[in-house]
Amino acid sequence: MSAPRLREQPGDRERPSEIVQAERLKITEVFLSLQGESRSVGWPTVFIRLTGCPLRCTYCDSAYAFHGGEWRSIPDLVDEARAHGVRHVCVTGGEPLAQKRCLLLLKALCDAGFDVSLETSGALDISEVDPRVSIVLDLKTPDSGEAKRNRLPNLPLLQAKDQVKFVLCSRADYDWAKTMVAEHALASRCEVLFSPSFEQLSPRALADWIVADRLPVRFQLQLHKQLWGDEPGR
Repeated sequence: MSAPRLREQPGDRERPSEIVQAERLKITEVFLSLQGESRSVGWPTVFIRLTGCPLRCTYCDSAYAFHGGEWRSIPDLVDEARAHGVRHVCVTGGEPLAQKRCLLLLKALCDAGFDVSLETSGALDISEVDPRVSIVLDLKTPDSGEAKRNRLPNLPLLQAKDQVKFVLCSRADYDWAKTMVAEHALASRCEVLFSPSFEQLSPRALADWIVADRLPVRFQLQLHKQLWGDEPGR
């Protein structure tokens, strides 16, 4: 005797679309360029820029990612990254962790064999990020206007493969960042990056301060800004 057929329940027809929706993210752009900062600077890298950000930094160069975008499935994003034929993939924003499914995307990219980095403001919890991902955590300085949003419990979660980045706008920002590095023993936890905000702080001045203070940090220029300015998709 065959098993009785179950009666269709209300909402059954919506379930497949809900499953598909759970694997999608709002994406502003996907493009191939050179990594402009962090430990992997200079490497050809696929950037997956997620839409949306709860912060409004004074120097933001990706405000066009605050709104709009299109829904893309995670398998589709992995396939597009693979089609570019490079090893490095950077998930960025906006603030990528503002979309909870970003965690699924990071895992899928790692499972596909990519060298994956995540650029995050540090305002959101990083505890559930796949441990294979290299986290580039951007601590916001006072002149960014968003220092109050820094989630300091993230700092003890950082490991040697991760990086803390400070984008500095002034001498006051530099002094604040220097204090943060010391108070949280950041240089003993992970790599620390100091960068001058493009066209706001003299790179030479920042370099001189770092050398004079013998800080255990890496000076960086934003390579992509030197090459292409604020052009989107570069």
